[in-house]
Amino acid sequence: MKEENLWLKYEADELDALEKVCGDYRAFLDAGKTERECVSEIIRQAEAKGYQNLYTAQTLQPGDKVYAAWMEKSIALFRVGTEPLEQGMNILGAHIDSPRLDLKQNPLYEESGLAYFDTHYYGGIKKYQWVTVPLAIHGVVVRKDGTRETISIGEQETDPVFAVTDLLVHLSSKQLEKKASAVVEGENLDILIGSRPLKGEEKDAAAAQILKLIRDKYHIEKEDLMSAELEAVPAGKARECGLDRSMIMAYGQDDRICAYTSLAAMLDTEDTARTACCILVDKEEIGSVGATGMHSRFFENAVAELCEKLEGFSELKLRRALAHSTMISSDVSAAYDPMYTDVYEKRSSSFFGRGPVFCKHTGVRGKSGSNDANAEYIAKLRRVFDEHKVGFQMSEMGKIDAGGGGTIAYILAAYGMEVIDGGIAILCMHAPWEIASKADVYEAYRGYCAFLRDMK
Repeated sequence: MKEENLWLKYEADELDALEKVCGDYRAFLDAGKTERECVSEIIRQAEAKGYQNLYTAQTLQPGDKVYAAWMEKSIALFRVGTEPLEQGMNILGAHIDSPRLDLKQNPLYEESGLAYFDTHYYGGIKKYQWVTVPLAIHGVVVRKDGTRETISIGEQETDPVFAVTDLLVHLSSKQLEKKASAVVEGENLDILIGSRPLKGEEKDAAAAQILKLIRDKYHIEKEDLMSAELEAVPAGKARECGLDRSMIMAYGQDDRICAYTSLAAMLDTEDTARTACCILVDKEEIGSVGATGMHSRFFENAVAELCEKLEGFSELKLRRALAHSTMISSDVSAAYDPMYTDVYEKRSSSFFGRGPVFCKHTGVRGKSGSNDANAEYIAKLRRVFDEHKVGFQMSEMGKIDAGGGGTIAYILAAYGMEVIDGGIAILCMHAPWEIASKADVYEAYRGYCAFLRDMK
């Protein structure tokens, strides 16, 4: 379709549908501030739509809906098509981890009467953006006996919040001479969590008070923090942005904006010829590594399980199923920001209100580290989107030598399947609060629905 501002084409009924999708999206963001919380919410929604656990299912047949979760941090959903699995799947893939501050394994300490949690930042961040921002702590603490405590502190109006402190401007003359990358050091991103001393304690009394509080409320000992996964994230709900309420401002939209629209499309997809799949994974922000990242064998193993319960497993069928698949690697792109025009090439930029963004390649400089999609595949995608009157745009991340980024696309492409990056453009990517256009959220949902149904 010709690129145009989508707000100008929507009729009243479409605007109602747009607001419904965006309202559900904001609720998803509020429910899933961590990858574990996202997977829990995804399972809840999937089971409400009739999905069953792949690992406990017996035999499967066309029309069946199953999900496979792994370590509570990654999940794949399948809707079995009428065609044999070895003819391939239509796959939407996104990631559900986001930049944040992780608590170290021995986090609690006291300095000069103030209690802190020691942190290690996760993913690519501008460290100075994380100071003086109200923070919440989410995650799990697992005791030696295997029991665990789920933690969420800072999201309710009655909850306390936490913060990383900053140097007052009156004493900042030397600090302000530093490069932005060094204004705040990584080791100074520790979270202030208390200042009230525990009576009767002569040493580290403020830290002792914190230990008493978590022991009394959560039955957690200091040693239990060694086997914990606790994440500090911006506190607060996703909000509408702008006097016209045309945008959404929230934490974690990279890449939960694409994860949610992919999930919503998957759950709303009815019977299809090709098997439809949605995979939502962890660890993309740190290289897709580990047992729950896209480099793991989780997805391949899940497809093998599906193959076994459909028609009997064989290595050749598995390889054919993966090689014959088509995929949209649903990750965000950089929206054109008029405040920073020097890093954008306007003719190859993406803009708010013009629909999802296809990037033929990502990577850096000379396309290093990218998946470079085939022209034939892009032509097929254009056909599907145009037939369903879905607005879309083609872009690159920014000027060639200004920087760059990557996605999970190249990992799936290694199986031989056709893959392209296709997501939603946002402003302030990787900041504590990111901004997106409601129109782009809705149009991406529509486009993903069309892809799952009609891509051949």
